[in-house]
Amino acid sequence: MVRLHTIGALALAGLMSGCVMVSARTIEEPAASVAPVAPAAVASVAPAPAPAPAGPPPLQVPDFSYVTIPMEITVNKPVNEVWARIGKYCDIAEWFQIATGCEITSGKDGEVGAVRTVGAEILVAKTEYSYAYTQPVREGRPYNLYHGNLEARAIDAKTTKLLYTLVYDLSLVAGDDAAKAADVERRRTAFNRALGNMKILAEGGALPPPAPRN
Repeated sequence: MVRLHTIGALALAGLMSGCVMVSARTIEEPAASVAPVAPAAVASVAPAPAPAPAGPPPLQVPDFSYVTIPMEITVNKPVNEVWARIGKYCDIAEWFQIATGCEITSGKDGEVGAVRTVGAEILVAKTEYSYAYTQPVREGRPYNLYHGNLEARAIDAKTTKLLYTLVYDLSLVAGDDAAKAADVERRRTAFNRALGNMKILAEGGALPPPAPRN
């Protein structure tokens, strides 16, 4: 409410000099009514759809053809003695008869991650009597996923089986089916010879002269 004060003059009585009678009245007026303001409407915004997950890039070699070459030989020695003689990562220089030898260029011999000069091969897995390795990607060449695995497995207390397995992408071998089959047999021959050399060494024999290189 708003209060207004007005001053009313009363009738002057006579000519009374300097005397003025004043009366005050209070007049009340209703305040103007103010309509309530409605809150502004908030527009609902739909969340943006999540982007679709990107798929994996295409395979470098879509028409791959992985081949496995399993080989084995029996050694007349206990498994621990066999592995101690031929199972170190750089023992390959002896039983594969590599003239340039073998050195560890990274990591520690026998530990995962070790790299040897033979093929720049990386040790990728191991157990007490086995290890697996792969070869690195070469510039300008599709990766053929080449892996090798050497294992000594006890048959009994005095006899051990050596197993060597190769796997790689045969589709990257140039030529027809005959050329691909020849590549498999070349590898099989070389590694069977290496297994024979391991047997000789583990049983205490001397190696024959190395086979001529093709």
